[in-house]
Amino acid sequence: MPRRLAPEESALWKKVAATVTPLPKAPAPLAPAAPPKPTPRSGAVPAAPSRPAPAKLPPPRRTHQTATLDGHWDRRLRKGLVRPDMSIDLHGHTLASAQALLDDAIGRALLRGARVLLVVAGRLRPGADRLPQMHGDPRPRGAIRASLPDWLAFSPHADGIVALRPAHISHGGAGAVYVILRRSRED
Repeated sequence: MPRRLAPEESALWKKVAATVTPLPKAPAPLAPAAPPKPTPRSGAVPAAPSRPAPAKLPPPRRTHQTATLDGHWDRRLRKGLVRPDMSIDLHGHTLASAQALLDDAIGRALLRGARVLLVVAGRLRPGADRLPQMHGDPRPRGAIRASLPDWLAFSPHADGIVALRPAHISHGGAGAVYVILRRSRED
């Protein structure tokens, strides 16, 4: 049951309410009129109702995880035979600072002509989603690692990124990825 206002609260409320001007009433929306029924003509085939053009879809998002490399590159990456030109560790960063740091590192790697950037982001441990959150941290474990594909797809350097591949165990395994960069054509 709601509490009643005290006499001084009621008097104050009346003063406040007197200063307010009500919003103008919005006109009621008109009901859509039924389309007129076509009258059948003799010998004419009724025309099919025209459909509105479908909404234009946004351009497809660039996915670096499914990008293809030649078999030689993929085989060398899987076996750990490719040595990263640069590496970056995103542990301990917030999502915003990790994304900014990643974009900066990709820009520097492209300027240096690097082909492979190793990004260490950590991994989601099995059952980590059931762990209690520590110190009120709303970020789930592995959020940086899970965000990497989206960040790379919408990066200002997305055109310079060829592919995203899981790192070899010697370079961090499931907690790291290789970002394969496009070779500069100025060679």
